[in-house]
Amino acid sequence: MLLKKFSFSLRHFATIFTYSSIPKHGLLCYHKIHKSKLSSVARGKFNTLTSKDIEFFSSLLGSSGIIQNVEELDSYNVDWMKSHKGKSSLALRPRTTEEVSEILKYCNKQILAVCPQGGNTGLVGGSIPIFDEIIVSTSLMNKVIHFDDNTGVLQCQSGSILETLENFANEKGYTVPVDLGAKGSCHIGGNISTNAGGLRFIRYGSLHGNILGLKVVLPNGEILDCMNTMRKNNTGYDLKHMFIGSEGTLGIVTEAAILCYPKSTETAVAFLGCNTFQDVLSTAKMVRQMLPELLSSLEMLDNQSADTLRDNLKLTVPIATHPFYVLVEISGTDAQYNEQKLNECLSLLMEKNHISDGTIATEPSRIKAIWSIRERITEALLKEGHGYKYDISLQLSDFYKIVEVMRERLGQKVTRCVAYGHLGDGNLHFNATSRTFDPEVLALIEPFIYEWTSERKGSISAEHGIGYKKRDYLHYNKTNEAINLMKSMKALIDPQGILNPYKVLP
Repeated sequence: MLLKKFSFSLRHFATIFTYSSIPKHGLLCYHKIHKSKLSSVARGKFNTLTSKDIEFFSSLLGSSGIIQNVEELDSYNVDWMKSHKGKSSLALRPRTTEEVSEILKYCNKQILAVCPQGGNTGLVGGSIPIFDEIIVSTSLMNKVIHFDDNTGVLQCQSGSILETLENFANEKGYTVPVDLGAKGSCHIGGNISTNAGGLRFIRYGSLHGNILGLKVVLPNGEILDCMNTMRKNNTGYDLKHMFIGSEGTLGIVTEAAILCYPKSTETAVAFLGCNTFQDVLSTAKMVRQMLPELLSSLEMLDNQSADTLRDNLKLTVPIATHPFYVLVEISGTDAQYNEQKLNECLSLLMEKNHISDGTIATEPSRIKAIWSIRERITEALLKEGHGYKYDISLQLSDFYKIVEVMRERLGQKVTRCVAYGHLGDGNLHFNATSRTFDPEVLALIEPFIYEWTSERKGSISAEHGIGYKKRDYLHYNKTNEAINLMKSMKALIDPQGILNPYKVLP
């Protein structure tokens, strides 16, 4: 279908894109690794790995469960942004909760530091060793345990790949409540541990509301079984919430019970062009008001982001060039009703001059092609050289101001400043690039961008977490009292400090 006032047809657009998932350990274009972030970090008082330790892990997991080869370890030691390389000489790959328990029990007794790792697609250094921590990878813990057709509750191991779970749920007529650009490689356990937001947040909310139960191994090896599958369970402290968003510093998530939702059978996507950011805000407001029962995603990108796709991936957008673009996805069960409501909304947007061009997709291949515009920006940016990535939340009135401020502040010192993000929840992704890492650029961005965000009551991390890259900036969002309480919780649960050290807490 196509709104008559729109100037482009998707017939000219359907073959422009080919979709590709993010590789398991990131893209092949490696950047120069720098350690500026780690200049003030000292190795903790942990013991070093010995041959006796290797013997224990080998007897527990077998030869297929341990990785010592230096080349194989590279992908476990390097973060997705290629900005840091750890020095771990051992990666462990357990298959069960009980094996994780034995690993942590041993490491706690021997005072060996541990770095939990899922798909290693994080952007703040939370899933990689900072020094020589033992990596505990969940890559072999990828089984679906049970699915309830009546309630949509999916129970699975934490190493299950998000896209695999989505495909499984789809076959049952359901959908997983989180969707990320890295869905082809990220693990659900990592999503839970970072409280990943993503593209469906506007419709389904956060993982705090969609994770019904967890099984977690504590640093001393104790198994905490909170695998509840009831939506209502008002029985005191809801302990699972301690581990959702704790980034593996309090325990390793090994199993999860996830509330899935009935899958909408009919989906449509509109890609719209706006001439000002005020038009973007007006468009977003009208879309939310007119399509509340259908809206599943509401995204934006600026033309500088589109330029990155054009220049680095040889992709283009399906409408004429505009300063800003808005992506709207609706889903429901009645295609005719969807079409009517979407046309009414877009017609009014055109009449009020909030948008000046746009195109609509209803076929799956074309929907995927339009989504590629939004999802592949990060991939395109990686080809620029070195990236400075910031994931912040702001009131929509301040949403794009920070981009204009940073462009003026950075000037010609960077090759590009771009912004894209989730209009539905106020989450902006600001990115700057330079051909190689430039400490002067970093100093101009940090901590200024966090100070600016904090002054406007925003969040310095909307969905990517804190990791080690933002730990020293936590005070911009948390009071001293809150940080001290977090430290007390860490000391209580992990007195040896072995689990994901150097992360989250300053």
